Amino acid sequence: MSLASASDISAPKTKTKLDPATWVWTGIALLVALWGTSVAMFGVPGLYLPAVALVPVVYLALILISRG
Repeated sequence: MSLASASDISAPKTKTKLDPATWVWTGIALLVALWGTSVAMFGVPGLYLPAVALVPVVYLALILISRG
């Protein structure tokens, strides 16, 4: 194989656009990291207050799921 023929070989194409699943997993990881930071800063109240604050969101999600 010479240098001329070796330079004709192209690298495999990489994905330039992130798919939606990557954004979802990144968002979940960010929320878990923020929640962990809340626990580290505020202790036990930092653990349960975000969960209490998310009750209306989960309730709305359950209603939307049940309606189809």
